[in-house]
Amino acid sequence: MRSKRSVPTIRPKPHGRELAGAGSASRQPSVTSKIPQDIPADEAASAAPDWLTPFAPRRRLRNGHLQTIVGNYLPRPEFALECASDAVEVDPADGSRVLCHCHWQPEPVRAERLTVVLVHGLEGSSSSRYVLGLAARAWAAGCNVIRMNMRNCGGSDELTPTLYHSGLSGDVGAVVTHYAGQFGLERVALVGYSMGGNLVLKLAGEWGARSPLCAVAAVCPAIDLAAGSDALHEPVNRMYEWHFLRGLMRRFRRKAALFPAIYSVASVGRIRSVRQFDDRIVARYCGFRNADDYYYRAASARVIDGIAVPTLILRALDDPFIRLTRETRAALLANSNISFIETRHGGHCAYLSNDEGDETHWAEATVVRFALAKAGPPANRD
Repeated sequence: MRSKRSVPTIRPKPHGRELAGAGSASRQPSVTSKIPQDIPADEAASAAPDWLTPFAPRRRLRNGHLQTIVGNYLPRPEFALECASDAVEVDPADGSRVLCHCHWQPEPVRAERLTVVLVHGLEGSSSSRYVLGLAARAWAAGCNVIRMNMRNCGGSDELTPTLYHSGLSGDVGAVVTHYAGQFGLERVALVGYSMGGNLVLKLAGEWGARSPLCAVAAVCPAIDLAAGSDALHEPVNRMYEWHFLRGLMRRFRRKAALFPAIYSVASVGRIRSVRQFDDRIVARYCGFRNADDYYYRAASARVIDGIAVPTLILRALDDPFIRLTRETRAALLANSNISFIETRHGGHCAYLSNDEGDETHWAEATVVRFALAKAGPPANRD
């Protein structure tokens, strides 16, 4: 029997009085929505959109760290969809390509079906558990699915002489443009987790209402990069930081072995934080002055006001290391195209619910419902 769950409160947009990223577990879940200012609080739940269901964390997983860790390692059903793999050029200047795994609906309906492009997080890949979970759901709903690897990810280090970083939203755009041109895709929705969430939001802000983009969803997106980097260095989050650093440094050593004329491991010294990695490696080799310049220029926070298609942002208040500044939160709330949903629990990109059925991975189910609800019908082919 399912336990009784409370529907997230839907409230009018505040007027800049709330601190961003406070992270207090005592705050009530909230959903920003365009609803009349005079709806009584006890009637607000009736205004919840059809695609949004309540979220209640799994028993014994009401702690953000537990949600994050268990969500990362929890086994899933075997992923068995057939796919076509392509190396898509994203930068003609240096020939950089990214590896994409595609699941296409039958050719007669392919162009008119919604195409969902999935973008993983830092040190993830197209085979990350949440990517595979989303792919299976979107495919079952009748969508085309593109599982995109960022540069170097998914075993694709040899496809580019460059490193990957949070500012390469153009790579996502290049993938959309490539497949839209190849198959005449009419509607494309972007979905990103964490770092991938920043990439898809950044592209949405840069593209505005550009076709065929029709919807965007981001789960626990790293919108404010500087704040998130500093949060990773807090003592309680050091285990996450070391996890990311080990992967980043392994990847950098592989790049140096493949492209010794470009990269030097010896010259960077010992790296003790993600900020140091971004300062000594990302900034140095990717054209930024320093880490602060990189965080500013690569953050989707700068262009959030340019988003012009229906966009969903999910954020858990107990996420260990995702932070929002006051200014960014105000910008999110001010954009009527953005549905900004905060839940009291959920951890970082986990959202394991107490539902033992289809809603176990609540964020994935919510994202797919949102994309289908907002994509609109196929174009008129008369």
